[in-house]
Amino acid sequence: MAAEVIAEGIRKRLVTPGGSVQSDFRDGTKTTFHYRTELCDEKRTVIDDSSERSKPMELIIGKKFKLPVWETVIRSMRQGEISEFLCDTPHVIEYPQVSRSLRRIAAGEDPRDGQRHCCGGIAQLHDHSLGYPDLDQLHKDPQPLIFIITLIQIQEPGSYRQDAWAMTDEEKLLAVPVLHQEGNQLYKDGKTIEAAAKYYEAIACLKSLQMKEQPGSPDWIDLDLKITPLLLNYCQCKLLEGEYYTVLEHCSSILNKYSDNVKALFKRGRAHAAVWNASEAEKDFSRAVSLDPSLAPLVAKELKHLEVRLQEKDREDKDRFRGIFK
Repeated sequence: MAAEVIAEGIRKRLVTPGGSVQSDFRDGTKTTFHYRTELCDEKRTVIDDSSERSKPMELIIGKKFKLPVWETVIRSMRQGEISEFLCDTPHVIEYPQVSRSLRRIAAGEDPRDGQRHCCGGIAQLHDHSLGYPDLDQLHKDPQPLIFIITLIQIQEPGSYRQDAWAMTDEEKLLAVPVLHQEGNQLYKDGKTIEAAAKYYEAIACLKSLQMKEQPGSPDWIDLDLKITPLLLNYCQCKLLEGEYYTVLEHCSSILNKYSDNVKALFKRGRAHAAVWNASEAEKDFSRAVSLDPSLAPLVAKELKHLEVRLQEKDREDKDRFRGIFK
């Protein structure tokens, strides 16, 4: 099919038609899609392919996403449609920074890590590596890009709950207690993975608000005190899932600010014990009991369990070495 010009510098080629209904894409419409980004070279070198990641891309119409061209091309599509868009350089100048953030999010990392704060969007990270050689090259040598978009779903405003990044500050504050309660119920039902996701979403809402405050200010501290119990609940889920180093990291971050947080000490002690850090576990358990003597029976049980595991490990190590020398 011949290419169609849908806007200046944007050409569209329909690959697979979508449904018969064309959305009006009112502000607040949520679109879910997969994207494949290619260079306009002979090999059509692939830069990104969201279908290889755990979840597709989500974009809220009217929320001023950092890559406006995606909203432009999606407005020309129908649900279920697959189309190819050739976009001239001015439309994709910021793609390297956007791609970097999406890659870090897909890897479970903070997309802001390593970035300098500066006003001006395009100037951001101008003199610094993005952390990915292909994106560094594209950042240094901007060029047209091809996007192959598969529009999976269109959801009208009010038919879904927005993700934290798409909410207003007021919506985030209202969402936190709801997410907290949903997480608690899922935890009671034994669905720790789903519960952890709810706690994490609530934390994301509060973290985004906290970033707007001066660290150490009363408002910043108030938000941090709201984040801490959610983070402890998240750590409890991760303990049950066996993600002990995640628990060590988050509990340590809490204890760096609130050294007398008994729950963080106890959970970190359990995580230390699980990864054979016996002395560190004993220190955390001892500190927890000194702050809350009612924990003594529970700590004694944890220490007894650790002692039994250490004895078993010692016997296994001796048997292993004995076999080596034989």
